[in-house]
Amino acid sequence: MGGVVTHPWWRPFEVPDEAEIAAARTGEHRPEPVTVVAPDPEWPRWFERVREQLTAALGRRALSVEHVGSTSVPGLAAKPVIDVDLVVADSGDEPAWLPDLEAAGFDLRVREPEWEQHRCLRGHDPRANVHVFSPDAVEPRRHVAFRDWLRTHDDDRDLYAEVKRGVAARGFTDGMLYNNAKAWVVYDIYERAFAADPAHPHDPQPRAGG
Repeated sequence: MGGVVTHPWWRPFEVPDEAEIAAARTGEHRPEPVTVVAPDPEWPRWFERVREQLTAALGRRALSVEHVGSTSVPGLAAKPVIDVDLVVADSGDEPAWLPDLEAAGFDLRVREPEWEQHRCLRGHDPRANVHVFSPDAVEPRRHVAFRDWLRTHDDDRDLYAEVKRGVAARGFTDGMLYNNAKAWVVYDIYERAFAADPAHPHDPQPRAGG
């Protein structure tokens, strides 16, 4: 008998606790209300501005710059913050890329060496979260798969919007805790996307406690 087969990009359902969130932050957290707004047709143009800022600062060191997250899905309500995945040769080698991004106005907010050497920077014009990874990281591939699934599956797009609005209405002032509260629906959507992937067999996995 064969065992359970999972997609190569599958991850178990886990959310960081408050101690782990605090440990990942590089500076003092400034509370700000989490708001989810109607989709804005300007968001793709906002992304292009961020992409231009990153490539101007890094040149060829920016191996890829991808628009991900809810603002990358037409018709999806979102926080008015552009999510970007930036791939560099080695995200753990901060001296090779971070000073130039800081000089361009980006602030390092999150450092997670144990999670694929992830770094997250905040851009301000427009507001953006820039997630920095190395070429072998799995998370950017997951982000693109999630984006592409929502772009072609209106039912899951609408479900995700409904959940996000409900979670935002609870009054979160910490984006990471907001993400934790909606993580269950993200996991469930990934399960459907992975199960439908013709390139990789996947046996859907229930959420722990779900």
